[in-house]
Amino acid sequence: MTAGSGDASQVRLPSEKAEAPVTSPGLESSLAYLLSRAERAVNRSLGAALASEEVSVEQWRILQALADGRGHSMGGLAEAALMPHPTLTKAVDRLVERAVVYRGHDPLDRRKVVVFLADRGRELLARLEAGIAEHRRAVLAAYGAARTERLMRELDLLARSLGG
Repeated sequence: MTAGSGDASQVRLPSEKAEAPVTSPGLESSLAYLLSRAERAVNRSLGAALASEEVSVEQWRILQALADGRGHSMGGLAEAALMPHPTLTKAVDRLVERAVVYRGHDPLDRRKVVVFLADRGRELLARLEAGIAEHRRAVLAAYGAARTERLMRELDLLARSLGG
């Protein structure tokens, strides 16, 4: 899908008839395993929606976290983007090279360095909107709107309950 083409045909969720992964009953009864498997499936299709702009799922999370217009410390950004610090640093470095984010001083404490979304980053996010929207529609079509919303609420509650 090229930027602005409106061709959403490339955003696909895995078919229900795809070959089942080789698992043991112990894995199928593991919440951690099932969550990871679902995350991989969702991220695979999300990655396809972002590929036209050469943005990874992790980079998209960084850009989304910065879209609030406030500068974020690397620690806060790592937490928001669900990334370990070393991985985040490399991802931010690549985004800085593309001039979609930049590092600057915290307006409240000039001793601190924070990351901001550049104008080019805002433009990039705008170009990604159609693919992201198509990805969401594909998830809703595959799983159902009510079930998807319920699942999102339940996962949020689970994460909060476990201190995440």
